[in-house]
Amino acid sequence: MAFTRATGKHRRPSRMARSGANIAGIATLATAGAVASVATPALAAPGETPAPEETGLRQAIVAGDSLADTIDAQAKAQQEAADAAAAKAKAEAEAKKRAAEARREAAAKAEKAREAKERAAREAERKRLNTFVLPVEGGVSTGYQASGGAWSSGSHTGIDFHASTGTSVHAVGAGEVVEAGWGGAYGNNVVIKMKDGTYTQYGHLSSVGVSVGETVTPGKQIGLSGNTGNTTGPHLHFEARTSPDYGSDMDPIAYLRSHGLSL
Repeated sequence: MAFTRATGKHRRPSRMARSGANIAGIATLATAGAVASVATPALAAPGETPAPEETGLRQAIVAGDSLADTIDAQAKAQQEAADAAAAKAKAEAEAKKRAAEARREAAAKAEKAREAKERAAREAERKRLNTFVLPVEGGVSTGYQASGGAWSSGSHTGIDFHASTGTSVHAVGAGEVVEAGWGGAYGNNVVIKMKDGTYTQYGHLSSVGVSVGETVTPGKQIGLSGNTGNTTGPHLHFEARTSPDYGSDMDPIAYLRSHGLSL
């Protein structure tokens, strides 16, 4: 009984197995009349067994081994090339995956930073719009409800700030201009409806720099102080009101202080 050993992937048969196969191949060729390709130089004498080197079988076995070695080497090289190509493709795919993930993370961080910046800008704008400023840099010269014949109501309906002619006058807060121009005893004046529903008035201006319907922000210049209307000298008359009309005045100092200003 013959014993054979199974060959693994790319594992060539043993030399004995290959030799047997080569001998079988030679025998087949001989049977088919093709023995001339492995012919021996001389026939053996009757009863004598020719040596392998005399029959040509030795050369056939060696040639078969050489061809098998060549095929094995080629198969091994091809497998190694295939393995290298697969490893390279896998590495490239992983690199692309990491690069894509890095781009996504960078984009997410950029989006968060943009959103944070926008929120900060909105918050800063909200604070700015809710901030109040003084209408002029000068101090108060005449207080609220001061009495005297200079006022038709018998008392002062606002406060006066020291301001020479041409001093910049600013809106104390955000709002919309509802009156801009001549105001009788107030001379050139501006009335603004504030965001909280109250009104502020700026009187005796030498010039007006806004128009009705215009939106103003805290600190916006709305005109220049002067000496127009019923006045004894240059100054700014400032009122806080519950409506745009004369007679709805309230304490302007308390009003400004309630919005964070100190006087």
